Amino acid sequence: MGYGTIFKITASGNLTVLYNFDSIHGNTPDAPLIQASDGDFYGTATSGGTSLVGVVFKMTSAGKFNVLHNFNVADGTHPYGGLLQATDGKLYGASGGGGTQSCGTIFSIDRTGAFSTLYNFDGTTGCEPEVQLWQHTNGILYGDTFAGGSTQIYGVFYSFNVGLKPFVSLVSTSGKVGKTIGILGQGFKGTTGVSFNGTAAGFKVVSGTYLTATVPAGATTGFVAVTTPKRKLTSNKKFRVD
Repeated sequence: MGYGTIFKITASGNLTVLYNFDSIHGNTPDAPLIQASDGDFYGTATSGGTSLVGVVFKMTSAGKFNVLHNFNVADGTHPYGGLLQATDGKLYGASGGGGTQSCGTIFSIDRTGAFSTLYNFDGTTGCEPEVQLWQHTNGILYGDTFAGGSTQIYGVFYSFNVGLKPFVSLVSTSGKVGKTIGILGQGFKGTTGVSFNGTAAGFKVVSGTYLTATVPAGATTGFVAVTTPKRKLTSNKKFRVD
């Protein structure tokens, strides 16, 4: 019986299986892996584990596999949507069932396996979340559910605020000196400065949520910062200067 695999494939089509799930360590990894800021890969399996209802796992860049958390029904079941690494470095996800109302949960887990249930869906607020969470540049997490809501049937679109600060998102995360890149965020009108890892750059404000900036001479790989009238916003990913 097959339980799923983790594999890599080269551009030329050569495939290598890195790990075979065995149900004890997870079964049916439905969601894509994410590569976190530490370079390692994280994901979920929708069943298997000690309670047979799913796990969160980690695979290092060297290919070492480790289960970080076994879901136990009380903290959720069947994490179909996988994980998101938010700007605080933690991994966030939603389980499709379980929790106090059997409608699923929102959870966080750090890269050492410290797990917390953050919210229990109750039917009225949604039930059976099945997609990956998404973080807006305002810092807030968003998602949807398959069922629940005011009708108890058709689902909801929801937001979940864990107090993370606003940030900017880079349309391109690499480029040479002189390249113009797009930057997404909030409150850009009146922006007074953009810098690449501390080196000031020329920029043009297109709208309140979008501006462009030119990679300056002397820039080095690092975070991009945008100074607006209200705050200084930092990119959620590093920009690599080619």
